[in-house]
Amino acid sequence: YEGNDRGGCPKPSRTALEVIVVADTSIFLNLCRIERESLLATLYVEVFAPPEVHEEFLRAVQKYPRFAGLIFPPWVRLRAPIQPLSMTVSWAGLDSGERAAIALATELKADLVLIDEAKGRAAARKVGLKVGGVLAVLLDAKALGLIPALAPLLNALEQRARFWLDAETK
Repeated sequence: YEGNDRGGCPKPSRTALEVIVVADTSIFLNLCRIERESLLATLYVEVFAPPEVHEEFLRAVQKYPRFAGLIFPPWVRLRAPIQPLSMTVSWAGLDSGERAAIALATELKADLVLIDEAKGRAAARKVGLKVGGVLAVLLDAKALGLIPALAPLLNALEQRARFWLDAETK
């Protein structure tokens, strides 16, 4: 890896999985907070996010002290969806980043949409998308030998990012 000052890497020359993903804001915030955002670039052939996700990331960095100083990964491909999804999907309770990520994933026929929030995951499933979250990213990384153990990263998510994990998941 070509390391940066936070231990990550810009964009590796190869990927482990030939998968195109669209990610929501929480994925980037939480992985950046534990300095593992480079896993996305290593695991997946292309990582997309809509501009709304980038904007939410920047607002969170300004608003929440635990995210202060984080930088949105420069290798993420920012792309706005051309059209919003049909109104047949319930958008109630979804933020603009989730709505745009689901719309973009549908449009790109992405292999996976990464969303941690339950309402966003349910809406994505309703339109036929395969859904994962930050834990799926870490499990993929562990399965491919990119990280030696899950427990230290799960602890870091809880302590540094205030990511909630139930007892069963731990």
